[in-house]
Amino acid sequence: MIRFEQVEKRFGSKKVLDGVNFEIKKSEIFIIVGLSGAGKSVSLKHMVRLLTPDSGRVWVGDDVVSEARGAELERIRARFGYLFQSGALLAWMSAGENVGLPLREHTRKPDEDINGIARDKMRLVHLEEAYDKMPADLSGGMRKRVSLARAIVRDPEIVLYDEPTSGLDPLTSRTIDKLIRDTRDELGVTSIVVTHDLHSALSIGDTIAMLHEGKMVEMSPPKQFIQSRHPVVRSFLESQYITTRGAWEQESTQP
Repeated sequence: MIRFEQVEKRFGSKKVLDGVNFEIKKSEIFIIVGLSGAGKSVSLKHMVRLLTPDSGRVWVGDDVVSEARGAELERIRARFGYLFQSGALLAWMSAGENVGLPLREHTRKPDEDINGIARDKMRLVHLEEAYDKMPADLSGGMRKRVSLARAIVRDPEIVLYDEPTSGLDPLTSRTIDKLIRDTRDELGVTSIVVTHDLHSALSIGDTIAMLHEGKMVEMSPPKQFIQSRHPVVRSFLESQYITTRGAWEQESTQP
């Protein structure tokens, strides 16, 4: 579905992606983890050509998105939905208007149809009662759910999630995790999630990939990921109290 082939990207003297190779399967939940600055969000942006690699190729299906331009690029981008870290809701529009906005911008559907589709997507994220509310009147978790409804309003094949649980309390974070999983199960979308939250990653991911200093140092299913002997992976796991036994809860620090 999505394939990186020897992708390199520099910003000035810093090499952010250093010969990165990986492939994401159709309908997979693929998680990218790593420390700040490891290249996680940069990888997402390459998938929709918000960034272009200095060398290497990025494929989306049979299309080389890293070389696409004009109408071809727009066609490829239409296959994606994007949930931004901030949610990126427009403050002067209601929740329902925010969800329907991509349809107004990219289709000629009448308002009645757009409103109906927006309500259906808000129902999928269990927020139909918030259709007429303004973003300022919603909690952080509710705003993320509205943003997810907007990301899937055009029925994309692929949804990109940039730190979907950032800034949320643990209970709300698990609600977002469930919505990501349910969205994949109900709509069959391919999901790529960038996150610092390993508890989330291990709960919902089919594959966990870790970037470190521009290189992919581990890529495996959750059960194998927590058994990794790579020192960078071990340190990352232990920093979130995740043990090789699979007991993800915090270990007691009492003597």
